[in-house]
Amino acid sequence: MNAIKKVIEIKADTGFSVKPVNSIAPLAGEQTHSGLTDSPPLSLYIHIPWCVQKCPYCDFNSHESRHKNSQIPEAAYVDALIADLEIATPKVWGRKIKSVFFGGGTPSLFSPEAIDKILSQVRALTPLEYDAEITLEANPGTVDVANFIGYKQAGVNRLSLGIQSFNADYLKALGRIHDDKQAIIAAELALTTFERVNFDVMYALPNQTLAHALQDAKQAVALNPDHLSFYHLTLEPNTPFYHTPPSLPDDDLSAEMQIEIEALLALHGYEHYETSAFAKKGKQARHNLNYWQFGDYLGIGAGAHSKLSYHDKITRETRPKHPKAYMEQAISGNAVERAWTISQDELGFEFMMNALRLIDGVPVNLFQQRTGLNINTLNTAIKKAQSKGLLVVHHGNMQPTLLGQRFLNELLELFLV
Repeated sequence: MNAIKKVIEIKADTGFSVKPVNSIAPLAGEQTHSGLTDSPPLSLYIHIPWCVQKCPYCDFNSHESRHKNSQIPEAAYVDALIADLEIATPKVWGRKIKSVFFGGGTPSLFSPEAIDKILSQVRALTPLEYDAEITLEANPGTVDVANFIGYKQAGVNRLSLGIQSFNADYLKALGRIHDDKQAIIAAELALTTFERVNFDVMYALPNQTLAHALQDAKQAVALNPDHLSFYHLTLEPNTPFYHTPPSLPDDDLSAEMQIEIEALLALHGYEHYETSAFAKKGKQARHNLNYWQFGDYLGIGAGAHSKLSYHDKITRETRPKHPKAYMEQAISGNAVERAWTISQDELGFEFMMNALRLIDGVPVNLFQQRTGLNINTLNTAIKKAQSKGLLVVHHGNMQPTLLGQRFLNELLELFLV
């Protein structure tokens, strides 16, 4: 299913044993939608769709622009974002926003003045929490000292830097616009400017060796950011890499990379709290945690998605993907391209698709809090997952086992209706 991203699969002969687990105890209550008693936490996602050049593995909604920053329609796009937010605000009226995330594309192509204008309007239109986490994604190839200082002054308090690798050869193979020296310079600048910094790093790259994958991990921990995201390179449909696949490490080597990277990060104090995310104590990404815990998010910008909960339903929205179409529709007062209600049959899978990415799992009662459904609606799937050694339910908490983490797709498929 397209909604399930590929994760590393470790074969049965790699040494992981399946321990028997007790099946979940029957839970009282009818299998009905009882309605949400409280609104979930709310985040704001802001999509900036332009990048200098599109990487051959990227399937995000990004649009290549080889022009100078001044030729990107920055002012017009900011106006469209503000118009979109003004129209969307009544849907979340009175609800505090706990986090803001500028994603892309390459948000660092926009000027600090543009980011400041957007955040000023966010503060004017919504009750943004005083200590909200405000993250901006940046590309090492677009780094500028003055811009970093400007982003911080605008209110950005967390930077997510798309390093991907510290090796020049692999960066070239990935089509990145920066080299190894620029990666280090950008990383050090980010760490001296922002209190909180994430590095995105990839592994299982074209022709990558285990030694080189570990060298990237060692370089990342040596720089000592508070958060690291390690992603396995996957071949996504409608990308150049998918149509003309490079030579990639096989499953066994990829799995070995994953295991050794996780061990190295643990040794240096990084807690593995989500499939691809590692953080120092207390430094988890609050914005991303809200996704995994099936919180709400309002998404504005080209191709942005929203998930919003009401007492009797949970809805999703999408915006037009193409920047020009988005800007035209947002300015005309109708940025939403499609809106629909998530059916009760789909809610179980949607909740689990997020929650089971968390290494420690989630409380059982969070399912009813976030969906309005009784946990009994998932009883059959939960029992099957337990019998396969993929899931444990203990002291009121649902948690993927180590095997469930490795075979996440197989675990999630059990919850498909």
